[in-house]
Amino acid sequence: MVDIEASKPIELVGDDFHADPHKYYDRWRAQGPVHHVQFPGGIPSWVIIGHVEGRAALADHRLRKNSTDLYHLFERKSARILTDATTQALASHMLNSDPPEHTRLRKMVNKSFAPRRMAALRPRIEEITAGLLDEMSVHDEVDLMQAFANPLPVTVICELLGVPFAERDDFQAWTRVLVSSGEALETRSAATVGMSEYLRKLVAAKQAQPGDDLLSGLIHTTADGDRLDEQELVAMAFLLLVAGHETTVNLIANGTYALLRNRSQWQALRADPAGVPAAIEEFLRYDGPVGWATVRFTDEAIRVGEIDIPAGELVYIALAAANRDPARYDSGDHLDITANASGHVAFGHGIHFCVGAPLARLEAEIAFTALLHRFPDLDLADQAFTPHWQNSLLIRGMADLPVRPRG
Repeated sequence: MVDIEASKPIELVGDDFHADPHKYYDRWRAQGPVHHVQFPGGIPSWVIIGHVEGRAALADHRLRKNSTDLYHLFERKSARILTDATTQALASHMLNSDPPEHTRLRKMVNKSFAPRRMAALRPRIEEITAGLLDEMSVHDEVDLMQAFANPLPVTVICELLGVPFAERDDFQAWTRVLVSSGEALETRSAATVGMSEYLRKLVAAKQAQPGDDLLSGLIHTTADGDRLDEQELVAMAFLLLVAGHETTVNLIANGTYALLRNRSQWQALRADPAGVPAAIEEFLRYDGPVGWATVRFTDEAIRVGEIDIPAGELVYIALAAANRDPARYDSGDHLDITANASGHVAFGHGIHFCVGAPLARLEAEIAFTALLHRFPDLDLADQAFTPHWQNSLLIRGMADLPVRPRG
């Protein structure tokens, strides 16, 4: 057995990580694919940054996700971690579960996100996109986040789930807190309670008066005689609502920013819009919307690379690092919309592969195709613009993206 502490001392991670995580990844990569790290005020955890090792870990059943056991582990490691009943209940969705429970929950939603069903949404997504671009066209300068990248997927997920669009400010405010790495416990607690109460009322309303939406379908439909109970519905609604918009918002924004910083790539894609689907895979690889996969833990000692990780340890897979691993991708730090980005792990891998990936890809395809056609001279409002990145390990997203639609 490798002497863990001697071979991998805990590496302290600074507050500058979110502004440029690849500065850390590049340094770590020279020392191997697995590292023992600790953020300010956080719990020591293991992070896997290699592509081969990360892809294998995402599908490794020994890295567990059961939310109840995970919270017990958090409690043992730090009394400062928020582990109240409301937080645990909201997090008890299929992304934080293991088979057979995960299999059961996933089965409930798989048909709702099947590629064919998502494709039927294309006319409505195109309609929403056109309306947002119409509004952008009357301005000389806009924040692309607020004018386009945010409202497009938020509108789509609200309509898909049957959530009133007028209530988006509330659930998005709670979402920003809950995906952040640096919020005070009191702030996180208030956001958790707010989100939980909101979703419980929403589920109750759907139970009393169902509509033609996905959430109503989950409430009133059974699979093999099985049905989600109230708490499972609330947790599922939380996962679908948050993941259903947050990832696509940042896929659109990060991809646009990457193109505008690489003008030749923008011009090439504008000249050949048929290349948009392949370009989206490159956006996902190059600067995807999810930095680290949600936390896992070891139920038994496992070996990753040359490192033995003991039982009872928190483990993360840094998707962003794996997707730029030079052992898998030549010139991984450079955007190339014609490169082969296959095998990226931006949507995860294994049984927890993102159920909403077909919808995210569809929305992004429509968004980029329309944006390139409508505003061929789109450019940054300020060439010296430096993004303010969210203080989050999970989400890789900007606070704003000022652009000029007509250059």
